[in-house]
Amino acid sequence: MDVTLKKVTRRFSDHKLLKQLYKKAFPIEERAPFWLLSAKAKKENVDFWAIYDSHKFVGLIYIVNYADLSYIFYFAVLDSERGKGYGSKVLEAVKQKYQNRRIFLAIEQLDEDSENYDIRVKRKRFYRKNGFVALDLKLKEASVVYELMGIGGTVTAQEYDLLIGAYAGRLLKRLVTMKIIE
Repeated sequence: MDVTLKKVTRRFSDHKLLKQLYKKAFPIEERAPFWLLSAKAKKENVDFWAIYDSHKFVGLIYIVNYADLSYIFYFAVLDSERGKGYGSKVLEAVKQKYQNRRIFLAIEQLDEDSENYDIRVKRKRFYRKNGFVALDLKLKEASVVYELMGIGGTVTAQEYDLLIGAYAGRLLKRLVTMKIIE
């Protein structure tokens, strides 16, 4: 397995595969418009990576950076490639590429009444296995509540607010409610 991260640009050849995976992997209430992600990926503080095993597309990861923070906004591996170790390999590559930074992400909170409770438990177990710890913080985005997990230290509500502000800009930040609940 030879996992590599390739920067997604306007001329990226597998753009259609990337968009299909994004739409399939994330529920509509958790997705930003794909055109917006692509536009924001042109910013210096955003890394939109396509994940490959040699020449085969296997996934995507979208990371927003601010100061010493790296927020994994989206991360998905093709259904057909799950369970083969790609996720762990990618997280290892991310830890290397973003070393000496606090890396964090948001996962759906564990709610026994949710339809996908078992998947949520497996997801949390996967991140724990890969070195992420619960940050004891919740993130509320519109009506969805997430748990934050990270490596390298915690994140404050103010730091998260600054990261999202730098990413989204004033207008978009006012339109989308995303805040850490401490």
